[in-house]
Amino acid sequence: MAASTAAAGQGSLAHLARSVLGAGQGVYIESADGTVLLAQAAEKPVHPASVSKVPTTLALLRKLGPDHRFTTTFLAAGSLHDDTLDGDLVVASDGDPYFVDENALLVTARLNQIGLRHVTGSLRPQAPLTFDWQPDERAARLQQAMSGQAPSTAWDAVRTQLMSDDAQRTPPTLPALRFDGALPGAASLQPAQSLLVHRSQPLLELAKQLNDYSNNVFKPLADAAGGASAVEALARSAVPDVMREEITLGDGAGTDGRNRLSPRAAVKLLRALEQELTRSGHALVDILPVAGIDAGTLHDRFNAPGQVGRVVGKTGTFGDYGASALIGAIPTRDRGTVYFAILNHGVPVPIARDRQNRFIAALLARLQTVPWNYRPDSRPAIARALLDVASTSTQQ
Repeated sequence: MAASTAAAGQGSLAHLARSVLGAGQGVYIESADGTVLLAQAAEKPVHPASVSKVPTTLALLRKLGPDHRFTTTFLAAGSLHDDTLDGDLVVASDGDPYFVDENALLVTARLNQIGLRHVTGSLRPQAPLTFDWQPDERAARLQQAMSGQAPSTAWDAVRTQLMSDDAQRTPPTLPALRFDGALPGAASLQPAQSLLVHRSQPLLELAKQLNDYSNNVFKPLADAAGGASAVEALARSAVPDVMREEITLGDGAGTDGRNRLSPRAAVKLLRALEQELTRSGHALVDILPVAGIDAGTLHDRFNAPGQVGRVVGKTGTFGDYGASALIGAIPTRDRGTVYFAILNHGVPVPIARDRQNRFIAALLARLQTVPWNYRPDSRPAIARALLDVASTSTQQ
């Protein structure tokens, strides 16, 4: 009886997939024990768009660990006297993808606090930077922000944070450095001395925020995991042998036209990510968006009564390739966690997204679902960053 009931349920889901998603559209669902609940075109690799970020996230955790912090160091290349650096302010980054206006203002405020307000030279990067989600190879936009020209919204957030950290009653003034842009003098040829080290929020929280919004800064971030080829190799090693050729990654973000992933391989990668998180006492909700709760791509999806907080997942959208994807996991009372992947291709994105919503809503109604045990971290990202000030001060 149980077997026939399960078969009937699978048949019902198969009909639902054909009627809602369309025959030939890839979808795969399995329960916690590996029982396949639905497989339609499940072995066919198609462009997964930003679902490509799931294997990249897995690779980053494997290589760096959830507590890894990216560092951005500011150094004085020249002599320090009074409130002035006679030379360049050097910035050295190991690839922080989340260094934005708020972080620049925090750094500037701390440099002002230790006495630095004037730089006769410029802000000079030792290596290419990412700032405000974009390449900033010459640090021109970062220098502008540190000159006090950051958006007012960024300053409002930083001011609130500074007042909270220092329990100040008087609001701090806008931090700024004056850069003269003069050519380096002889003093700038001296070895640079560290002034301050900015340490990003931990990788777990950083990747969570990037996944929530599906930010394509994941593309250079994949370099920290060894590059797209290393991410692809790891992804293939994380799935059964029969699925390895169903994974192709030209980049780690989902913008490369060569990227391919099958629905069943996508589910196996999601489960591999979950297993990796479990090793450090974490769960999928700690690194992927929770529908109806987290800001970003899933905030306005599956947010009806009985749906909020019951789907954790990753979206993917790339209209140029006709790609629209949704993969995720749903906790249930009787089947444990149920994992799914829908990889649409050749369907206009708005239509595909509507079909995904209707299919998952019907799936939620059929399963004995429960909400994820999840409480979002309401702190701003800058509250999770760390600043280490060197013992050197400009007061000499």
